[in-house]
Amino acid sequence: MTKELGVGIIGCGNISTTYFSLSPLFKGLKVLACADINMDAARARAEEYKVKAQTIDELLANDELDVIVNLTIPDAHFPVSKRILEAGKHVYSEKPLVLTLEQGEELRRIAKEKGLAVGCAPDTFLGGAHQLARKFIDDGGIGRITSGSCHVMSPGMEMWHPNPDFFFLPGGGPILDLGPYYVANLINLIGPVKRVGAMTSMASPTRTITSQPRNGEIIPVKTPTTIQALLEFVSGARITLTASWDVWSHRHANMELYGTEGSLYVPDPNFFGGIVEASGRDKDIKPLENWAHPFGIVNQESPNGSRANYRTAGLADMAASLIDGRDARCSLDRTLHGVDVMTSILKSGEEGRFIDLTTTCTQPAALGIEEAQALLK
Repeated sequence: MTKELGVGIIGCGNISTTYFSLSPLFKGLKVLACADINMDAARARAEEYKVKAQTIDELLANDELDVIVNLTIPDAHFPVSKRILEAGKHVYSEKPLVLTLEQGEELRRIAKEKGLAVGCAPDTFLGGAHQLARKFIDDGGIGRITSGSCHVMSPGMEMWHPNPDFFFLPGGGPILDLGPYYVANLINLIGPVKRVGAMTSMASPTRTITSQPRNGEIIPVKTPTTIQALLEFVSGARITLTASWDVWSHRHANMELYGTEGSLYVPDPNFFGGIVEASGRDKDIKPLENWAHPFGIVNQESPNGSRANYRTAGLADMAASLIDGRDARCSLDRTLHGVDVMTSILKSGEEGRFIDLTTTCTQPAALGIEEAQALLK
């Protein structure tokens, strides 16, 4: 690469620390400024990471910035991303990109009109584990994928998040909050979805916060908290997906894919690393031989142990795509197809019928060892 893109960040909450701290790992990016509706938050992050604190209007008018990262709450993603595009900047958003397909199509229209790019998290499917799974599938390791199952289930967010309200309102819920990781990885591994069917429910109309500082406060639940979906892919594969915040414990694996020649066991798509296992027709399940993928190397300690964390890889790949004139892996077409999948799942649960998707996309290009290395400084 011969160019470095100036990056601004709108939204200086918890997730912003990930982008500030990990972006220096990558080529083509230089975070220069940040903004927030709470200027105290912007100033605090700016001081911590030695960047410029600006108002949102100032950030949008900053000629040093090529790409602006949208880290606002999900309900604000569309209006903020729209303002960024209208200001003539490329957008990279946290997930979900938008809350309706119509909002996404409006962003597509503006981006096309102005010759701008839109990208969106999650980028965890670029991780070493998931790219190993992709390579194994592409090499015919389990034959043609015919079916599979995905499970992402827990008791919810109110036990640990200080302000969990928005998780339980329209635009939240497990399918729009956690579903993007699973849907993006399924698109990476299998391709686009053709139609979906689902049943949805909620265990309780209220939740009691047990985290601090609002311990004991009761909040309303206005969106489904258990979703059981069936996804039919263009390839013919049929995958079940259960996403729930009504489950205290379970023994389901995160993702299993079944093919004509064997089975593949994929670790949690919420993370970059993990152990990938597979069996052939002999039913003997074994870990795949680990490979030296740079986005699978442990680089962070967490309360749950050591892990590989390379979030902002999608932003770096988008920057490289703009510089090199190629397709970004976390592209608008793919993330908008993911939105179509997730909102159609919720619509199916409401209406009690299968929903045919109106969007499609291609699989992202695989990110092998050399391609990933090329993104790193």
